[in-house]
Amino acid sequence: MNYWPLLGIAVVVLGFVLRYNPVLVVVVAGLVSGTAAGIPWPDLLALLGTSFIENRTLLLFLLTLPAIGLLEHYGLRERARDWIISFRGLTLSRFQIAYLAIRQLTSMIGLTHVAGPAQTVRPLVAPMSEAAAERTLGPLTDDEIQQVRANAAAADNVGLFFGEDVFVAIGAVLLIQGFYARNGIVLEPLAIALWALPTAIAAFVIHALRLKYVQRKLERARRLSPPRPVQADVHAED
Repeated sequence: MNYWPLLGIAVVVLGFVLRYNPVLVVVVAGLVSGTAAGIPWPDLLALLGTSFIENRTLLLFLLTLPAIGLLEHYGLRERARDWIISFRGLTLSRFQIAYLAIRQLTSMIGLTHVAGPAQTVRPLVAPMSEAAAERTLGPLTDDEIQQVRANAAAADNVGLFFGEDVFVAIGAVLLIQGFYARNGIVLEPLAIALWALPTAIAAFVIHALRLKYVQRKLERARRLSPPRPVQADVHAED
């Protein structure tokens, strides 16, 4: 057993600890492991090039980050907040339940990458949730803001996780099929997707009730201990 290729793991750990560029760290780690394994440099470079071509769709996610950052610089979050405030009767739970439904339905038809923490939650769903919460609670405290943002991310995760299994051509369904096949149980992907539908519906109902509970909890906490107004210091004149 040749343990020298494991040096690549040490390179990754050291590079991340020193906060170097992640792409550079991974490439160097691959070169170190390949060299230690005795792979000729031409073959190693060809392998890296092939891996890059096969995973070039990841570039789409890398391009979304600067695009979203540019939109935020020009006031995307502020416009999203103003737009939500213009809707009368829209509460925090109603907005996040609506997003949960959209996220789950799009995942059910295979559109798993049209939304996500970087694409929608941070620039849109989180500020919209804060604006919806401020409609009923008023200005939010730091703890309330963090809780609202966490629930926005949770709605995205739950919608994706339980919605994607309903789509036939998804990795999770094929993984389940392969697991049962190795144990002598033959299942069609369509049957697995159909059996995932009740679970998806149950997950939506349970999480929707949880979002309702979170809003009532915030409202109850606000009634029991309203935020104290900041009072200016008054100095008596001599």
